[in-house]
Amino acid sequence: MTNLIFTNARLIDPEAGTDALGWLHVADGRILASGDGLAPEADAQVIDCGGQCLAPGIVDIGVKVCEPGERHKESYKSAGLAAAAGGVTTMVTRPDTLPAIDTPETLEFVTRRAQADTPVNVLTMAALTKGRDGREMTEIGFLMDAGAVAFTDCDHVVTDTKVFSRALTYARACGALVIAHPQDPGLSHGAAATSGKFAALRGLPAVSPMAERMGLDRDIALLEMTGAAYHADQITTARALPALERAKRNGLDITAGTSIHHLTLNELDVADYRTFFKVKPPLRSEDDRQAVIEAVRSGLIDTISSMHTPQDEESKRLPFEEAASGAVALETLLPAALRLYHADQLDLPTLFRAMTLIPAKRLGLDCGRLSAGAPADLVLFDPDVPFVLDRFTLKSKSQNTPFDGQRMQGKVTATYVAGKEIFRRS
Repeated sequence: MTNLIFTNARLIDPEAGTDALGWLHVADGRILASGDGLAPEADAQVIDCGGQCLAPGIVDIGVKVCEPGERHKESYKSAGLAAAAGGVTTMVTRPDTLPAIDTPETLEFVTRRAQADTPVNVLTMAALTKGRDGREMTEIGFLMDAGAVAFTDCDHVVTDTKVFSRALTYARACGALVIAHPQDPGLSHGAAATSGKFAALRGLPAVSPMAERMGLDRDIALLEMTGAAYHADQITTARALPALERAKRNGLDITAGTSIHHLTLNELDVADYRTFFKVKPPLRSEDDRQAVIEAVRSGLIDTISSMHTPQDEESKRLPFEEAASGAVALETLLPAALRLYHADQLDLPTLFRAMTLIPAKRLGLDCGRLSAGAPADLVLFDPDVPFVLDRFTLKSKSQNTPFDGQRMQGKVTATYVAGKEIFRRS
């Protein structure tokens, strides 16, 4: 088994909130000890990090892998390679496949594929309702026995409040986490942009930010009624934040995430109808972006994810209104997040708290930390190396990234799972 000592490392510890030079000892796939000063003498392979950052591997909630049904967009093999190159050591995958992951048999199929084809840890979410159509809840207990870590219909909002409340009640009885997409589907249907002057000038069908607030308000009311454990997949507007703050203050079991695209891009980036910038929910105003960054800093928004959504060229090379939503982000999550660090908006421990520690805690995992006994899932990265992103170098089968051609700063040097090196930048 592995026995490594990382020396001269800038240890990013999201649990302690520290960023300091030190060493880390890994043995038998787990972290044995860490500290500052000289590393202890041991019969181990010494890896000199050269002052680069060593942090827990990213736990990414909400990755879409297009198996079954659309392997031409993304397979477990290609997603696993992309994750390793991006410092993501745990992918938590979505059930919005064809067919949806709504039975133990389908869940077991994708679990076998993931174990056979990916070098990273893969956990799978299951659908909350059959076919994600919002009419009949899935067999939550059986799916948990098969390995489901959470339940979600992804961007298909369950509009029938009776069905949703019953599912939340059952999930609470089973101890299951429900992940929902806060949005009023009546207002957001067909929208391609956020309402405002920009959308009006471009002639794009738009949705008010209030649709997110209304969806969250409804879900919070149902949480008060059922007491379920709930995670909002993406909070992207300032209007939703007061409701989230009140729900947390009132003691509800609620957490919230946001995507890296909503933290680093805004509605103006759509510019001349560039469909690689079309995501769901649509990119927001700069005021909303700044409000969400502040919410991450304060801890009101708990997690940052890639919301990795592969789309092929045919579904993106269309008029903006007709183009598919989504962007790949497994490899760009960390360098995009480092934009916030270089802009002095979020420090590294805060970023990794949202990308590793809190997602792991929410799912009951023991990773996402640098403390003794934690799995040695690690990412070594240089936060300062500059590069221009070329989407054709990405390891994902689909290369629909909004960061194509953009100047970025920060690259992964190596990724480790259970102390085993699964990626090294050449």
